Amino acid sequence: MTLYVKAGESSYPVYIEVGITDRLGELFDLNRKVLIVTDKNVSPEAVSSVQGACADPRLLILEPGEKNKSFSGLERLCRFMLENGFTRTDAALALGGGVIGDLTGLAAALYMRGIDFYNVPTTLLSQVDSSIGGKTAIDLGKTKNAVGAFKRPKGVAIDPKLLLTLPKKQLSNGLAEAIKMAATCDERQFCLMEREDFDAILPQIIEGSLRIKKDIVEKDEKESGLRRVLNFGHTIGHGIEAVTGMEHGECVALGMTFMCAKEIRPRLERLLKKAGLPTRVSLDADAVLRAIASDKKAEGNEINYVFVENIGSFSFRKCSFEEFSRRFGAMIAGEG
Repeated sequence: MTLYVKAGESSYPVYIEVGITDRLGELFDLNRKVLIVTDKNVSPEAVSSVQGACADPRLLILEPGEKNKSFSGLERLCRFMLENGFTRTDAALALGGGVIGDLTGLAAALYMRGIDFYNVPTTLLSQVDSSIGGKTAIDLGKTKNAVGAFKRPKGVAIDPKLLLTLPKKQLSNGLAEAIKMAATCDERQFCLMEREDFDAILPQIIEGSLRIKKDIVEKDEKESGLRRVLNFGHTIGHGIEAVTGMEHGECVALGMTFMCAKEIRPRLERLLKKAGLPTRVSLDADAVLRAIASDKKAEGNEINYVFVENIGSFSFRKCSFEEFSRRFGAMIAGEG
């Protein structure tokens, strides 16, 4: 299956197919020098397959982890390309999860003022969300994605086969983003996940999530309005992530439980638990609020956030940081 994401006057393909990693040479323009960025979590078989599809592959294998999304990580990629004689006609390819995609995409946006970028996501989280849309970034201190750029991929290849060796925790992290999109935009997808075993419907989850994000990105590529719906759970989630060091999907799951109506919270929490995600955790509310204050979603003394009143719909809300702090403190205390 192929989806095309419209971006301005052009579009880029998103290929979804079991085993598609073995056919990248047929789909992407890899007959040139290609920087392949991956990490040690990615199977050697997948790395070898991608190398074999490139005429002149240059492989860079990183240690796993968010620490790569830093200025030093970005410099490492740019220096590697410079030292290997990359020009503006060459390309970079991300083979990994969201961290690898973000870092490689930003390096491709900046090196020689921009080279072609391809994305082959290997985690469920990146397959259902971060691999399309063109947002790339690195962190600055404990503030996630504080420095970045929009960089459209030339193409994305999503291979569900790459998920077979993922630890259950990584699958859970990806399901958090899929649940986020269904909760805000597609009650039928939400009901499907409630009703069926996740393992049996992974291809449907991936396709359904990508269709939701494709529709949103095409209407609002640069996040000037509608695209902010994808931040559901992230306003508080990023604060929790900065303070606790928990996995991104776990923090988004917790963030969603704070940003929905009390009437639907039990239903949302049941699905999160089914996905192996936390719905309760002991938090230092003041530390989380300090982290939220430095997040991009804070504007002056106001906080923008996404609220779900009913499954499948959402609203954008804004309040003063003081009011947000009061409400968050009440929810932590179990009063909201």
